Amino acid sequence: MPKVLISDKMDPKAAQIFRERGVQVDEITGKTKEELIAIIGEYDGLAIRSSTKVTKEILAAATNLKVVGRAGIGVDNVDIPSASAQGVVVMNTPFGNSITTAEHAIALMFALARDLPEADRSTQAGKWEKNRFMGIEVTNKTLGLIGAGNIGSIVADRARGLKMKVVAFDPFLTPERAVEMGVEKATLDELLAKADFITLHTPLTDSTRNILSAENIAKCKKGVRIINCARGGLVDEVALKAALDSGQVGGAALDVFVEEPAKESPLFGTPNFICTPHLGASTTEAQVNVAIQVAEQMADFLVTGGVTNALNVPSLSAEEAPKLKPYMSLAEKLGSLVGQLSHDALSAISIEVEGAAAELNIKPITSAVLSGLMRVFSDTVNMVNAPFLAKERGLDVREIRHDREGDYHTLIRVSVKTKDGERSVAGTLFANAEPRLVELFGIKVEADLDGAMLYVVNEDAPGFIGRLGTTLGEASVNIGTFHLGRRHAGGEAVLLLSLDSQADDALVAKVRALPGVKRAMALRF
Repeated sequence: MPKVLISDKMDPKAAQIFRERGVQVDEITGKTKEELIAIIGEYDGLAIRSSTKVTKEILAAATNLKVVGRAGIGVDNVDIPSASAQGVVVMNTPFGNSITTAEHAIALMFALARDLPEADRSTQAGKWEKNRFMGIEVTNKTLGLIGAGNIGSIVADRARGLKMKVVAFDPFLTPERAVEMGVEKATLDELLAKADFITLHTPLTDSTRNILSAENIAKCKKGVRIINCARGGLVDEVALKAALDSGQVGGAALDVFVEEPAKESPLFGTPNFICTPHLGASTTEAQVNVAIQVAEQMADFLVTGGVTNALNVPSLSAEEAPKLKPYMSLAEKLGSLVGQLSHDALSAISIEVEGAAAELNIKPITSAVLSGLMRVFSDTVNMVNAPFLAKERGLDVREIRHDREGDYHTLIRVSVKTKDGERSVAGTLFANAEPRLVELFGIKVEADLDGAMLYVVNEDAPGFIGRLGTTLGEASVNIGTFHLGRRHAGGEAVLLLSLDSQADDALVAKVRALPGVKRAMALRF
C-alpha cells in the first residue's frame, strides 16, 4: 500500500480521499526541515501547501518518494530541478483556487478605484472626509491583463461583465483564443500605453521577473492602477514605490511580495497602496477544492499511474494509463535495446509512431523510450528524470507522428544518430498487449525483449548456428528462444537469443571468436 505524508494543514477531506483509494496517509504538520528529513524516507508521496519547503536536502533523504503534490498553484517552495533529477513527479492544482484568486483581483481593483481601505480608516476615526475620497468608475475603463491563462481568463470575463475593455498580453495567447475571451491581444508596450488598470496573472519565470520594472512602469498611462495577486517578483517593488510617490502610478494593490511573510517593505505606509497577506486562494471553497484535487491526483498516480497537472512529466489521465501501458512497455524496451546496442556518442533520437500508436498521447511514449535509453547511463532512471538526463547530455529528441498504417496495426520506431550513422529499431504489439521487436537495424526479425539475451551479428553461412549452440552448451547456458533475421542469403545475419542465465564476459568473448562473427553482446531487459 502506498504511503503519503501530509505535512501542511489541509482540509480533512484530503486524508479521507487517500484512505478511500487505498493509500495509507499520515498527517504530521509543523515539522522543521531536520525533523522532516528524519521521517521522509518512508513515504511514497508528500502533500504540501506553502509552508513546507521541499529542498534538495529533503529530496535527497526521500529515498522512496515518487510524487510531491502542491495543494495550490505556486510551486516556488519545491526544488523542481532536484525533484526531476531524482525522478520525483511534482504536481500542482491550478484550477482549484482560480475563481477565488480572480475574485480577489477584482476586489482589489474596486478597492483601488474607490480608495476603500483609507476611507474606512478615516470614517472609523470619526472624520467625515467625503470630499477627500473622490474615486473613479471602472465602467468603460481599460483593464490590461498580463497573463491570459486560467485565472486571467476568469478576470477578463468578470471585467467584461463590468463593461470594461480588456487588453491582454500573453505570448501563448492565440488570436482565436483572444476572440473567444472577448479581449484585444496586444504587445506588452501596447498594453502599458492603453491600460487604466493593470492586473498580473502569470508565473514567475526568468522572462516575467520584474516585468513591471521602472522602465515599463514609465511607459504606462499617468495614474495607472496596478494589481498583483499572482507571484511576488513580477513587480519591482522599489520602482513601484517611486512611481506611487511621483504620481506616475495612481494606486497599487499587492497580495504577494518578493519576500514572504512580508514583515517589511518599502511600500508599507505609502499613500494609495493597499496590501493583503497572500489571500488570493484564501476562501473556504478554494481550500477544500485544492485539498480534494491534490489527494485525487496523487492517489491516481500512486495507484493507477495516472498523471494530472504535473510540472515535470507529461500528463497521463487515469483513463489513458491502462491503454498506454503496453505501448509504454514496448517503448521502454526499444529504448533499452537501442541504448545497449549503440550507446556511444549519441547525438539525437527520434521516436516515430504510426497506426494505432499515432492516435495516442505521444509524450508518455517518448518518456518511456528515454527511460529505457538512459538506463544505459544510470541505474536510477524513470520516466520523470529520463528527459532531464537526456537534455543534460545534449541529446536532441524528436517526435514524429505518421497517419499511415503499414504492415502492422501499430508501430513504434526508435532511431538514434551515432558516430557510425543512424540506427533504428521498431516494435509492435501482438494481440494489442504483448511488446514484440519486428525490425533491428533494417533487418526484419521478430523477438520478445525480456530477461537475459545475446545479440550476435554474423556472416550467414552453413554450420554457424550449430557452432554457436555448442559454445553456449559447453558453458552450461541454456537457450530459451532463438530469433534469426538476415538481409539476404549469404549476407549479414542477426541473432537474438533469450537465455536462462546471463552470458558473462568470458562467454561473450568466446562467441566473438567464432568464425564469421562480426559483433556479439550480452543484453538485459
